[in-house]
Amino acid sequence: MAPAPFACDNGINETLVPFVYNLTIFYAEADLRGNEALLVATSVLMFVLAVLFFILNLFSRFTDGSAILNPSVRVFLSTSLSLFLPIMSYLFSEAKNQSTAGHLGELSVRARTILMWMLLVELLRKKVEAILLTAGMQGYSSMIDRAGRVAWLGSLVFFNLRGTGKKALYGILWVLAAAKLVQRFVTIELAKRSFAYGKNPQLLASYMPLMLKLQQQPEYRSGNGRRGGSTEVLRWCNYAVMGEEDLKKEAGPKGYKLQLPNPNVAATAGEAPEADFTTVVTVGKIWKLADTDPLLYRHPGLKKLCLSFALFKLLRRRLEEYPITDAEASNCHDLVFKGLWQEEEEEKEEKKQGTSGGDEDATRSAVALIQVFSDELRFLCEYYHSVHPVVFASPFFLVHNYVLFPIIVLALCFLMFVLCSNGDVPYAFLSFKHDNYVMSGNMVSLARCILRNAVTSPPFLFCSVDISITVLLILAFAYEEVWELIVFLLSDWLMVSLLCSHASAPEWRTHWVLRRVIPSIVSVKRNTMDHRNAVSLKQISVLWFSRLPILMPLPAMAVPNEAKKLIVKRLAKVSGGGDVAPLSNGMSALLLSEEHGELSWACECDGVAEAILTWHIATSLLEARCPRQEHTQPEPGRRAATALSGYCAYLVAFRPGLLPDDKDGTKSLYAGMKKELREEMGWWRYYSSGEGGRCSKLMEIAGRWRPEGTPPPTVVGKGAKLGKVLIDRYKDGARESVWKLLGDLWTEVVAYSAPASGELHVKAHKEALGDGGEFITMLWAMATHTGIARPKEAAEAEAPPRSISGV
Repeated sequence: MAPAPFACDNGINETLVPFVYNLTIFYAEADLRGNEALLVATSVLMFVLAVLFFILNLFSRFTDGSAILNPSVRVFLSTSLSLFLPIMSYLFSEAKNQSTAGHLGELSVRARTILMWMLLVELLRKKVEAILLTAGMQGYSSMIDRAGRVAWLGSLVFFNLRGTGKKALYGILWVLAAAKLVQRFVTIELAKRSFAYGKNPQLLASYMPLMLKLQQQPEYRSGNGRRGGSTEVLRWCNYAVMGEEDLKKEAGPKGYKLQLPNPNVAATAGEAPEADFTTVVTVGKIWKLADTDPLLYRHPGLKKLCLSFALFKLLRRRLEEYPITDAEASNCHDLVFKGLWQEEEEEKEEKKQGTSGGDEDATRSAVALIQVFSDELRFLCEYYHSVHPVVFASPFFLVHNYVLFPIIVLALCFLMFVLCSNGDVPYAFLSFKHDNYVMSGNMVSLARCILRNAVTSPPFLFCSVDISITVLLILAFAYEEVWELIVFLLSDWLMVSLLCSHASAPEWRTHWVLRRVIPSIVSVKRNTMDHRNAVSLKQISVLWFSRLPILMPLPAMAVPNEAKKLIVKRLAKVSGGGDVAPLSNGMSALLLSEEHGELSWACECDGVAEAILTWHIATSLLEARCPRQEHTQPEPGRRAATALSGYCAYLVAFRPGLLPDDKDGTKSLYAGMKKELREEMGWWRYYSSGEGGRCSKLMEIAGRWRPEGTPPPTVVGKGAKLGKVLIDRYKDGARESVWKLLGDLWTEVVAYSAPASGELHVKAHKEALGDGGEFITMLWAMATHTGIARPKEAAEAEAPPRSISGV
């Protein structure tokens, strides 16, 4: 059966008729009530997948400059790609069989269209493949699997296509897929063997002890810095930012032996000795340059970005089983809390000049310190879960990957073009346009013709679906290539590399072109991607949340500056000596409170999860029953308490492995709380009642217990009673003291939860990096660097050391 008559523009109808006929003949002759209905259905499914792939590919990056991909988006794209290949293989096989049955000497238009889908999907597959430099055999299996797919696609192209122009077009697409596969393999393999990337933890494990030993020598602090004070801690810091891979080294039985210069020779002219003046760019070198360099003086965040990068490299060792020693942790504690934190305090005093802005300056100092570790966490996330090659970002890689590599690929494409025509290049150009209608320049007319007839003719409708799939895949591939370059150019990795070049090479500071590169990138990033620097907290509340199927993501809010200030101050005091109480599940904040110390019963529990749920219920009740008045400033501690309360409840519900308690125990506790609420409220009211209904029920539960009586035995009962006590005190005039207590208590809870409890805890934090990291993971990084730990429990402290059997 021939396809239904169609009408196209005058003057081009005769040209379009054969091509449109070949496109629509399959659908015109298909029996939609027989076996061929499955083929048509798969084409529609392909269209749906292509549309979703394009939308997610576009909007998952529309407002984010990160190089990692949202886990839910990654799962969907991975599933879609896994469906693409078998579906397209089936469609191609059927279309090829029809071409053979019709005694065609060439693949039909439909078969060639499906083959193009397969090639484009292979080019897009890198979208969901993270660049893991420590993947081992798992990474090899993934690479072998992709190499097998590329080889199979090559066989389909070169053994099924006959026309010179067709083979050249599809051959060029195959060359692109093969070249990108080889490029990825070579880049990752070189990085694995590089001391700047894959082997960097081993190198730093040998580098850091030498640096600590160097700092203990009397010559180290013989110089007199320009500014003096705590800033000198940073100006003398020899943490490596870049260049340590060029040090002379020799593998030994206890790691690498590094050859460093004699510190007596290095410490001249008032300079502190450094690792190597010609190769290693250290934090101290960046900080010293900032005293005189206009760029670093105008943008102080750049030198802190280099510090974040150096800390990221040190934390990598902890995640790759190279522990941080106590001496290193003590040194980093001084760097952070006696250097960076005190530097912020000194800078604020200089700017204040006698004015009353101390609290605001302290808040800015805390925000700046938190930002250093937030940038470190982003480096860590992108290193382990990047889908773009930003990890290798440097001027050298930029030239090789985005200049030389495209030139090589163009040369290979031209070679493929020549081989397909047996060396007859003029004939190849003619056949390239003649054999491929898409290259003839009449695609707009073709699309107009097909869309005009799609309304009245089912074959044209399905044909438009096929063309739409092709266009969407081409646009997705083009967008991904452009966006990869944009992310690369605006990445913090490239910025750090440029800053190290700026610090180590004088020509970067004097050349009229090179010295404008960094300010230009800084200006673009400030106008387009500053939102990435916001640290967010996901929120849930027992007053509105229930574990129904979640169709929308959980709400999130930026960490209040008040919370940042309280957390940094608390962590800074942990090992500061004096009368500061040790970290606790909130008990320390209550014992230090003169007005509310008798509420300590609410923290008398076995773990932090129970304290979190108890105080979360109380905080939620207080917030609901005593809302903030409009046009008034919130009470001190209110913003921090409400934000941290919702976040800690989220950790209990969704991230129990990030808390110090046993994961299964935390899950059981949370399940018990939900069960108790369901029994108290009834199934229907539990899932349907709003905030007001739940709040009233909790107040009813609280009324069953006298304030002076024994605390309730359950989490819900304790939380409800505590909430009622806080509400009564709030209404009695203790508004500021109640919210100050809650602000201090939630700060204590978060600070107590930050240090690692063991390897399972560390593993949970590493797994959280795939989601872009959590705020608690950032605090864990700070605690790990500075040696902050929870006090040992009595049972753990009294336990005798376990012996090894047979020794």
